[in-house]
Amino acid sequence: MNTKDLESALHALPYPGLSRTLGELKLISEVKVTDNHAKVELLTVSDESYLTVKTAIETEFASQFKTLDITKKSTAPKDTNYGNSAAPNNRAPYAANVIAVTSGKGGVGKSTVSVNLAIALAQQGYKVGILDADVYGPNVPRLTNTDLEKIRWNDDNQIIPCENYGIKIMSVALTTPTSDTPLVWRSSVAVSALIQFLEDVAWGELDFMVIDMPPGTGDIQLTMAQELPITAGIIVTTPQLVASDDVSRAIRMFQDIHVPIAGLVENMSYFIAPDTGTRYDIFGSGGGERLSKRYNVPLLGQIPLNMDIREGSDNGEPPVVLGSEMLKSYYKEIVKAMLESVKFRF
Repeated sequence: MNTKDLESALHALPYPGLSRTLGELKLISEVKVTDNHAKVELLTVSDESYLTVKTAIETEFASQFKTLDITKKSTAPKDTNYGNSAAPNNRAPYAANVIAVTSGKGGVGKSTVSVNLAIALAQQGYKVGILDADVYGPNVPRLTNTDLEKIRWNDDNQIIPCENYGIKIMSVALTTPTSDTPLVWRSSVAVSALIQFLEDVAWGELDFMVIDMPPGTGDIQLTMAQELPITAGIIVTTPQLVASDDVSRAIRMFQDIHVPIAGLVENMSYFIAPDTGTRYDIFGSGGGERLSKRYNVPLLGQIPLNMDIREGSDNGEPPVVLGSEMLKSYYKEIVKAMLESVKFRF
């Protein structure tokens, strides 16, 4: 088997567990066969993906050569001259505005709010991208019905974002072999991956880059504030006191690192029983309003605990697109209030 034959065979080899080939995924960088010794250089994002592809190639072709040397292409080191929150870098000059959606704790519906707000902006004619920065719990692909997509590259060796519902989407979940692959990364690795998603993805020109932050007040939040001129932060909470306590810390963090806060969104605010129409404050009431008054931050809107929102989100059918007019209105009104709260650049 010569170089051309091996290259063709490698391009046709299916990626394990996927219906796409290594060629379609653009994972082959260089192939060379000399005197029955083969060398293959791979273009893979993660070490796990490299080992997966390496094993598949060895299984298929090792017996056909005296030696089969498979390596991962080394890339130029990224600029590690990090900015600071008072004078941040701008690793996304293609985005006129950056919106960071965060929460003090997990489980408050932050990703659902992020996705629906991004789509609501796109429905107004804006060019919108969403970056799933919650690397340890990436939910944006499922919420946008792109969870079966996998990473691809264009001819300029840039990552091609997925697209659905009028927005461009990038998530670390698109780089893993299976949907349940855990990312056991130290924070430095997670930060490096996110910077790559900012710099090496073919986003095109955007009016808004929406970033779905991880919960809490850690390394990723700080790095995003140092590496991007964030136009506005949106903080998601529930009425529950435990959530409000954690969200207080998120508000203080944004204030301390000089991120303008567009406002609060109170999710799962109340439940309306479909059979009786009775309202139940399952997680308490008034949490968002109390935080708004305490920190002088606008309360952009309240979204109820609703079965249709939950089912649509689980099925990758965002309520702002496929829900009832009432469900759509919750997110559209929040976007309207947000646009009025902050002076965005266009």
